[in-house]
Amino acid sequence: MKMILAGSVLTLALSACTMMMSPMTYTLGKQPAGGALNSSGTVDVKKDAMMVMTSAKVMGLAPNTYYVAHYHNQGTASTDPCSSNGPAIMSSKMVAQSDSMGMLTLMGSVAASDVMSATYFNIHTASDAAGTPADAGVSCTPVKMM
Repeated sequence: MKMILAGSVLTLALSACTMMMSPMTYTLGKQPAGGALNSSGTVDVKKDAMMVMTSAKVMGLAPNTYYVAHYHNQGTASTDPCSSNGPAIMSSKMVAQSDSMGMLTLMGSVAASDVMSATYFNIHTASDAAGTPADAGVSCTPVKMM
């Protein structure tokens, strides 16, 4: 009887490893390409062993405008992740249009293995509905995915 109970507890403990970890919340900061925009907001990141789910809520953007966001790896232009000009991780791309008040919500998921080396999350103005970046980024936050 004790062996069955111990086995059940072990199974439950191991299955908890695959459950979603607590979300991490990051605060977005304005980027120089944002110009006169006063963007601010948060990025919530939830991850498990297989996937990373991201939700960003941003205000202070241009109304009725497309934006594209994605994770980036660290670049060499600076030790500050948001100024490092690192390469985008294109599999993490999210595109959405701001509302008439300049509010934007982006949501997406990506394989955890794709973004585990990411050092920042960047939002760009998009030149089209497909999410072609039109600038270096209007809002950014450093992230730690490990």
